[in-house]
Amino acid sequence: MSSAAPRVQVVWDDSLTGYDFGPDHPMNPVRLELTARLSQQLGVFDAPGVAVVKPSRPGESDEFLRRVHTADYIDAVRAASADPAGADPAYGLGTEDDPAFRGMHEASALIAGSSVALAEALHRGEIDHGVNFCGGLHHAMPGSASGFCIYNDPALAISWLLDHGVERVAYVDLDVHHGDGVERVFWNDPRVLTASIHETGRVLFPGTGFPGDVGGPQAEGTAVNIALPPGTRDAAWLRALHAVVPPVLRAFQPQFIVTQQGCDSHYSDPLAHMALSIDAQRTAYELLHDLTHEITDGRWLALGGGGYEVIDVVPRAWTHLAAIAAHRPIPLDTPLPQQWRDEVQSRFGRPGPARMGDGQADEGRVWWRSWESGADPEDPTDRAILATREAIFPHHGLDVWFD
Repeated sequence: MSSAAPRVQVVWDDSLTGYDFGPDHPMNPVRLELTARLSQQLGVFDAPGVAVVKPSRPGESDEFLRRVHTADYIDAVRAASADPAGADPAYGLGTEDDPAFRGMHEASALIAGSSVALAEALHRGEIDHGVNFCGGLHHAMPGSASGFCIYNDPALAISWLLDHGVERVAYVDLDVHHGDGVERVFWNDPRVLTASIHETGRVLFPGTGFPGDVGGPQAEGTAVNIALPPGTRDAAWLRALHAVVPPVLRAFQPQFIVTQQGCDSHYSDPLAHMALSIDAQRTAYELLHDLTHEITDGRWLALGGGGYEVIDVVPRAWTHLAAIAAHRPIPLDTPLPQQWRDEVQSRFGRPGPARMGDGQADEGRVWWRSWESGADPEDPTDRAILATREAIFPHHGLDVWFD
């Protein structure tokens, strides 16, 4: 990783905690507030080249949302936002996953608009990296809410880039849940490669994202799905990520890379069954950052996503993400600031984690066995990797066994 200071914008303002489904919902916006406080106290927001920018929406209208979402759905969100009791479940609104709340349209559009604004700044060459850890709402469909997501900010940002002449964009999704909404939007668009590494849909929402799902007839090979078994641990997950994503990105040669860093693959997350540590997640963020510098001259839009252990996991994971974007990675053995832990103790009755890592790293990172070392047909992770490589690699002129 280069030590030179990049030009980075990180979106943050307390108004972003308005995306609030209520105190009993898993997606509690306190996770965003705690991330921002930790990033500030560890000096990430004050690092050279980093600018913390307020959230924004393009223009005064909702026209930008129509790049992805249907007009009737946007109208339904607006109506539910004004009168939550009248939310229409036919649009996925007012459900257990996506309960309606007053101001929902405005809060959701603010997150979506902020990701689009970062894409614009990247496209104009004003910044090298953009970070919106409040975004990454990858399940929202063109005509309905889904999986805690109202407007699909990754898809909106990618669509803006395409509409402004970008020829190839790659989207990489690390969330434990399949990035189905983004894949759906670009299913038959050869200009966009979507790659998702997730717990298999056989056991986890949304029940999609299998290796044979490779894209529409005009875009075969551009939907990449790595579906891993429950209980996958650090080394196996990193082996799968490295065995598929870097070679496919290098073959596709995108001009921009958009990534979603959902951290609900952590072993303590209550909504999934994977067994990753913060250490492995941070290692993956470094890989994606390095790939952007290798392939796209650093043009990187990094987003948040899922993550429901809101004290112990999310703040550390996305503070690492922002620090890596700032070219100021935080060592895993770094103690959390006492001020942050005292605040958490006062509000939640426990101090949160003591250090920025989970103690799984060796020499600052988690190590894995490369694909080139050989595959084990009896290993469930290797079978999953091979299924994806067999489905995808021939479309990109890659060798299933050796690339």
